[in-house]
Amino acid sequence: MNASEFRRRGKEMVDYMANYMEGIEGRQVYPDVEPGYLRPLIPAAAPQEPDTFEDIINDVEKIIMPGVTHWHSPYFFAYFPTASSYPAMLADMLCGAIGCIGFSWAASPACTELETVMMDWLGKMLELPKAFLNEKAGEGGGVIQGSASEATLVALLAARTKVIHRLQAASPELTQAAIMEKLVAYSSDQAHSSVERAGLIGGVKLKAIPSDGNFAMRASALQEALERDKAAGLIPFFMVATLGTTTCCSFDNLLEVGPIYSFNFNPHKWLLVNFDCSAMWVKKRTDLTGAFRLDPTYLKHSHQDSGLITDYRHWQIPLGRRFRSLKMWFVFRMYGVKGLQAYIRKHVQLSHEFESLVRQDPRFEICVEVILGLVCFRLKGSNKVNEALLQRINSAKKIHLVPCHLRDKFVLRFAICSRTVESAHVQRAWEHIKELAADVLRAERE
Repeated sequence: MNASEFRRRGKEMVDYMANYMEGIEGRQVYPDVEPGYLRPLIPAAAPQEPDTFEDIINDVEKIIMPGVTHWHSPYFFAYFPTASSYPAMLADMLCGAIGCIGFSWAASPACTELETVMMDWLGKMLELPKAFLNEKAGEGGGVIQGSASEATLVALLAARTKVIHRLQAASPELTQAAIMEKLVAYSSDQAHSSVERAGLIGGVKLKAIPSDGNFAMRASALQEALERDKAAGLIPFFMVATLGTTTCCSFDNLLEVGPIYSFNFNPHKWLLVNFDCSAMWVKKRTDLTGAFRLDPTYLKHSHQDSGLITDYRHWQIPLGRRFRSLKMWFVFRMYGVKGLQAYIRKHVQLSHEFESLVRQDPRFEICVEVILGLVCFRLKGSNKVNEALLQRINSAKKIHLVPCHLRDKFVLRFAICSRTVESAHVQRAWEHIKELAADVLRAERE
């Protein structure tokens, strides 16, 4: 494919993408395929001679699309949102064209410097304390990670390294293994499974702090665990607080649980920046770079110790990194802060609209306070009847939901996700749920 054909095929692809997004409402939100459906539809080995672009595009519709879960359908209410916008898609195209591997400033100065500035832009949008920003030669700063899972692991590993160095400096006879076996980290019992995975990868104990009646971690429960573990000779070193848990969007009491040294959230969920873009800030960036810094000769450059720039390879687990800040730059400029605020507020409004519909039906109950864009609800009654309702909902494939457990209750989650979702979609989803609920309750009585 030469540049001339790329221009022509690129326009065709943009048309296909735009048609897909415009027509996504008409596609079944959840695929009607079984595991292993795809392998019989494609050859067992790559072609020896090139295929045509037309054949590939035809196969996208014939082979790929039947197996796609349409996350951006206005009838997708599962998990949490994954962001999508045309400015971010265009930025991703440019990222692919530039194709740099921005592990250091020298590897592509614009890639590093735009990320630093965009993380400061976003930090100011959130009104983060200035200690987290990279301006005016401060000690903090931000970095784009691939996911919150990566950010959690990076933070845990950095904290582990910091405490090991501190303890060995005070007691040189202590081995790393002796310290490691006593390290203990903490999170709420409502924290995401990625926190537990970070503990597994980091080789440290992770303890779940019981949440309160609102599914939030409180200082009293954390303090009790800390005192108990210190008395047992363990070394507390790391704690994860969650603002918006995956199960029910509960908020740990941040002001109670202690000073915050790092903060992470995903613009690729609610800020219209397509995956992957997970924003992480630290108050002291040397805590990260001190844990991950390696400087082989082939990666060194003349500006790395100038103090004017940072090399993001020291802030993450992988070496290579894409030009992800382009997506932030495009989206922030083309939507503006006010446009992003309006988008989020609309989603919150729609979640409260759904909450109101549920509360009007005496067969149902709301399980936890609706704070942002998630409604946790269920039929009054047994877990079995709610499991049957969810099974009918997802078998019908008109809308898509996923469940959670809140204590001993099986709960349905209704998350406002799509950029194009409107009140009419929420209303139709509720009518569909009510009809299926009637079928489930009728079957239970028979």
